[in-house]
Amino acid sequence: MQVQFTVNGNQHALDVQPGELLRTALRRLRYYSVKFGDEHARSGADAVLLTYTPDQPRSYRLVNSGGLLAAQADGAAIITAEGLSGPRDYELHPLQEQFVVCGAIQCGYCTPAQLLAAKKLLDDNPAPSEHEVREALAGVLCRCTGYLKPVEAVLRAAAQLRGEEVVPYQVHIIDAPEAGEWPAGDSSPNDGGGFEDGGADTQTRTKTIPVTLAPPTTAVVNKSEPKVDALKLVKGRAVFADDVELPGMLYGGLLTSPHAHARITHIDASKARALPGVHAVLTHLEVPRVLYASGGQSYPNPPPYDQVSLDNKVRHVGDRVAVVAAETREILQQALELIEVEYELLPAVFDPVAAMQEGAPLVHDEPDAVDIHDAQHNVVHHIYVNHGDVEAALAQAAHVYASEYTVHQVQQASIEPHIVLSWWDEDDRLVIRTSTQVPFHVRRMVAPLLGLPPRKIRVVKPRIGGGFGGKQEMLLEDLCAHLTIATGRPVRFEYTREQEFTSSRSRHPQILRYRSGVDAQGRLVATDLQVIADTGAYGTHGLTVQFVTGFRGLSTYWLPNARFDCLVAYTNKPTPGAFRGYGAPQALFGLEQHMEEFALELGLDPVEFKRRNWVKVGQTLPLAKAMGEGRDGFSQIVRSNGLNECVAAGEQAVNWARRDDPAWKQDAERPHIKRGIGLAICMHGTGIAGLDMGAASIKLNDDGSFNLLIGATDLGTGSDTVLAQIAAETLGVPLEKILVYSSDTDFTPFDTGAYASSTTYISGGAVLKAAEEVREQIAVHAAKHFMPGIAAERLWLEDGLVVAPDGRSVDLETLALHSLHQADQHQIMATASHMSYLSPPPFAAQFAEVEVDTQTGQVTCRQLVMAVDCGIAINPVTAAGQVEGGMLQALGYALCEEMVYDAQGRLLNPKFGDYRIYSADETPELKAILVQTYEPSGPYGAKAVAEIPMDGVAPAIANAIYDATGLRLRDLPFTPERVWRALQAADEPETNQQEVNQKSHG
Repeated sequence: MQVQFTVNGNQHALDVQPGELLRTALRRLRYYSVKFGDEHARSGADAVLLTYTPDQPRSYRLVNSGGLLAAQADGAAIITAEGLSGPRDYELHPLQEQFVVCGAIQCGYCTPAQLLAAKKLLDDNPAPSEHEVREALAGVLCRCTGYLKPVEAVLRAAAQLRGEEVVPYQVHIIDAPEAGEWPAGDSSPNDGGGFEDGGADTQTRTKTIPVTLAPPTTAVVNKSEPKVDALKLVKGRAVFADDVELPGMLYGGLLTSPHAHARITHIDASKARALPGVHAVLTHLEVPRVLYASGGQSYPNPPPYDQVSLDNKVRHVGDRVAVVAAETREILQQALELIEVEYELLPAVFDPVAAMQEGAPLVHDEPDAVDIHDAQHNVVHHIYVNHGDVEAALAQAAHVYASEYTVHQVQQASIEPHIVLSWWDEDDRLVIRTSTQVPFHVRRMVAPLLGLPPRKIRVVKPRIGGGFGGKQEMLLEDLCAHLTIATGRPVRFEYTREQEFTSSRSRHPQILRYRSGVDAQGRLVATDLQVIADTGAYGTHGLTVQFVTGFRGLSTYWLPNARFDCLVAYTNKPTPGAFRGYGAPQALFGLEQHMEEFALELGLDPVEFKRRNWVKVGQTLPLAKAMGEGRDGFSQIVRSNGLNECVAAGEQAVNWARRDDPAWKQDAERPHIKRGIGLAICMHGTGIAGLDMGAASIKLNDDGSFNLLIGATDLGTGSDTVLAQIAAETLGVPLEKILVYSSDTDFTPFDTGAYASSTTYISGGAVLKAAEEVREQIAVHAAKHFMPGIAAERLWLEDGLVVAPDGRSVDLETLALHSLHQADQHQIMATASHMSYLSPPPFAAQFAEVEVDTQTGQVTCRQLVMAVDCGIAINPVTAAGQVEGGMLQALGYALCEEMVYDAQGRLLNPKFGDYRIYSADETPELKAILVQTYEPSGPYGAKAVAEIPMDGVAPAIANAIYDATGLRLRDLPFTPERVWRALQAADEPETNQQEVNQKSHG
C-alpha cells in the first residue's frame, strides 16, 4: 500500500508493507536520526514529533515511531531531528546549541529523541521548571549522561529562547596541589628552555611551567571545549553502524536456544532454506569448529578457549543455534521459525557453589576445550595470590573482623544494540562495520574463525551508541561474516533487545568474604579476600575481571599482608563479561562496608579509620606486580592522591553534618521515613600497566591544520575530543584545526581499544609524542627558512604561529605551504606509540543521601555526590559528564537492576521496563566535583575518570541505609522487598544481624 506524509516539510509518497513500522519507513527515507532501541518502543530512541493538523503547531505529539505502523502516519506531518536546524554548522536550534555547550551529548544515540522531546516541551511551555523538563525527557532512556546535562541544556535553551542572558557553563573544579607531584621549574619559552619536562618520566610538556600552586597554564587542555563530533550527533547525521545503505544487503538473524543445557541431536534447516528470499542457513554442521575466546583483549587472549561459532551443544537460554540470511526482516523471522531442532535435555546448574560440587552437571564436557582449570568440577579458574604472611598477621592482630557480601548479575543495557554489517569490497577484502570498542582485536580474533588472513579483513568502527564494556567482546562479527562468505552479499546483523540480555554480556555475580586485622593503633595489618565468581556458560573475561576484583579489593587500603583466593565457576546462565568498572564495583561493595563495619566494631569513626589506612602518596601497591589481569604486573608507587580533598569537598557538598541531626534523620510529618548519608572511598586504575598500547599519527596540512589519526575508540566518552585537545595544545592551534579520524584497522594506527580506562592516558601519551615530533619538525623548518640564526629548540608554537624569542613569527599555513611546495619539500608528519609500565590510580569519595520507607522497604536516593581525583581534567565538561552518568548507572546496580531467572534458567525480564533502568524523572540530585592533582606520568597530568564512578555508589547506599535504619544489608540489589524483609526481621525479638542478612537475601 502507498502512504503519503510530510517529514521536515518534505512530501513523501512511499510504498509500505502492511506490518511495516513508521520507524522502518523513515529510515528507508534516510532519516537516520530515528533510532532502534528495542522492539517494544520503550527506549524512546525512535521518537518523532507527529501531527495530522500541521497548521496547528502545538498539535504535534511526541510518539515512538517503533510503536506505530507506517500506514497509521498516512497524511501526517512529522518532524525528526534533521529538521531542527539548517544544513550549515552555525545554523543550530538553541536546544542543539546548548546540548553542545553543556556536554549533554555522550554517545549521542538518544540525543535526537531527547531534542525532540525538549522541543515539544518548549513549544508548549517556554518557561518550564526542572521537574517539568525531567518529565518531558522521561520517555527517552539514556544510559550515558545521568540526564543532568541534558536537563541543564534544556533549561538554558529555554532561557535563550526567552531572550535572557545565559551565563557560561561551569564545572566544579578544585585544585589539590599538595596531593601529588606538580611540575616544578622556572622555565619559560622566552629563555630558550622551551618545553621543560615536568618530571623524570613524564610524558607531559607544556608551554609554560607552573609552580606548585596551580594546574599547567594551557590554551586548549584543561578547557571545556565542545566535542569534535558534537555537530554531527546533535544534527542526527548518519554516523552509527546501521546508518549506511548497501546495495543487495541481506538481513542476518540468530536462532537461540530455549533450553539452559541441551545437546542438539538433530537439526533440519531444509524448510528454512526452501523459503523464497532465504540465501543462507548455517548451523554447526556447516561452520568449521574453531575454538576461541570472545573477550576483546590483547594477544594472546586470556583462557579458556571454550567457544566455537556454532556448536552441537547449548549451555544457556539464548545460546547460539543457527544463523540465517534473508532478503527482508519478515522472511528472516519466518526462516528462523522453520528451523527444526531436536534437543537432548541435560541437567542444568545455576548456582556457582553447587556447580563446583561433586556430581554437578558438567557445563563443558567437550574434549577439545583449552585451559579450563577443572572442567570436571566446573572450575574455570583458581586464582591464588599471596603477599606476606596473612595467617601470622591475623593471629597477632589486636582485632580481627570478617564479613560476607553477595553481588548480582546486571546488564550494560546500551541503547544501541550490538550491530554488524559485513561485505566484500572491490578488492575482495571483507569489510566489517561494527559497533565495537576493540576493532583491532576483532580483526585478529575473527580471522581464524573465518579462515581468512587478517590482511583480507578490514574492521571499521563508526560511532558507538553506548558500550560500557559490553562491546568489548566479539559477539556477532563472526556470524555476520560467515553469512557474507556464504552468500557473497552484504549482510546486516543486529541483536534484538531480548538477545542483548540473553546472548550478550553482563556483570559477574560474586560472593565475597573479607577477613581483616588491625594493630592496637587501628592500622590494617592483613586482609584475606575469598571470592566465588559466576562466569556463566563461558569463561570470557572470567579470569581478568576477578583479578581486578582482587587487586581493587586489596589495594585501596595499604596492606603489608594480603591474600586473594578466588574460584571462578561455570553455570548454565548467560555469560558475564566486561562491564564498566570491571570487577571493582563488586570488590568495593564488599570492601567499603567491611571497613565501615570494622571501624564501628572498634568504636572508631569510619572516615578517620579509612583515612588512617587508605594508600598515600609515596606508598607502593604491593599486589600490582602479582596481579596484572591474568599475567605478570609491574610495581607501582602512588604519586598523586587527592583523597583528603575529595572527602572534604564531598562532605561539604552533601552537608555531612546532618547525620548527627535527629530532626533531619526522621521526618516528623512522615515518621515512617528514615534518612541517612553514606560514604565510600574508591580507587581505580588507569590502563593496564605493561600491556595496553596506543598509537597516533599526525600530519600537517597546507592550511596549517592537522590530521590526527588514532586507533582509539570513542564510545561516547569524548576521547576523540580529549586526544584532539592534547594535539592542539602541543601544536599551538585551536581545537578546530585538528581533524580527527579514528578506529579503522586499514587506515588508523593500532590501539588496544576502549577499556581499562586507558584511552586518555595511553592513547593520549601516543598523541602527545606524535605532536611533539611534528612540533620539532615544524621548528626545524622554521629555523632554517624563516628565522635564520635562531636555534630550533628556542622556538615555540602558539596561536597558530611559530614564535621566536626576538618577536619574529611565521604562521603555520605559510610554513606548511613552504614545506610542501617551495623549498626543502617534505611532508611534516609523525607516528608515535605509547605503552606505560605505570597505571596511576584515580581516587574518589562517593557520598549518597537516602530515604528509607520503613513501611514498604523502598529506598529512595535523594542525592549522589562524587568528588574525583582524576589528575588534570583534559576536558572538564566531558569528565564531569562521565562521573554523572556513571553514578546513575551504578545507582541502578544498587537499587533496581537485576537479571532474574526462573527455575529453568529463563530470564524473566529481558526488556526495558521489566528490567528497570532510571529515567530522567527518577534520578536523584547528581553532583560531580573534579579534584585536580597532577599525575607526572600522564599527558598534561591526566589520569582516568570514566570507570571509577561505577565503584562507590552501591557501598555508599548500603552505608547510608545503615545510617538511616541501623540495618546492615550485604546483598545487592536493595529492592523494596529485600529491604522490607530485613526491616521485618529486625523487628523480631532476639534477631541477630546474621539472621537479618540471611532473610534480606531471600
